[in-house]
Amino acid sequence: MKKLVFVFAFALITAASMAQTTAALKVGYADVEYIFSKMPEAKQIQSDLEGLQAQLKKQYDNKYTEFQTKLKTYQDNINNPNIPDAVKQNSARELEQLQANLQKLQEDSQNDLQKRNATLLGPVQEKVGKAIEDVAKENGFSLILNNQINGLDVILFGDEKLDVSDMVLKKMGVNPVAETQTPANNTTTTPKKQP
Repeated sequence: MKKLVFVFAFALITAASMAQTTAALKVGYADVEYIFSKMPEAKQIQSDLEGLQAQLKKQYDNKYTEFQTKLKTYQDNINNPNIPDAVKQNSARELEQLQANLQKLQEDSQNDLQKRNATLLGPVQEKVGKAIEDVAKENGFSLILNNQINGLDVILFGDEKLDVSDMVLKKMGVNPVAETQTPANNTTTTPKKQP
């Protein structure tokens, strides 16, 4: 009987301890995509990435046009008996090399975009991370969660009072606008998506 009382008392003390710990734990969440979209750097980063993407696409399109022109010439000449086989073989090798170059150019372009994206976003991510940390410390939050990761909701429900996104923007000197007017139909929309 004493063992049963002891186990019951231990369970009661453990539950009370967990309740105190849970009460002291303050959890918030932030919408990092929303924060980033409101930052002045966002438009410049987007513009820089779009400019690089357009430049890389133009290079690829020029090489692709060159490949298509040479492929058409090769196809026109493949059955022509007046063209020596050595010339046809040389053209075939040239086409294979051009195709390999096209594939490499495409891979290099993707790598360049990823590197530029990382270079441009790195300082912004550090700035947002520091602001989230400062807001958490200043407001007594034990944890700040991101409400989405790779487009998937992490926070399925959250009290709006625990959303620190606007506090983070204010900490970085950005004035979040809760509602904006859309000029096309003069309706009011709320740009921030709530979980």
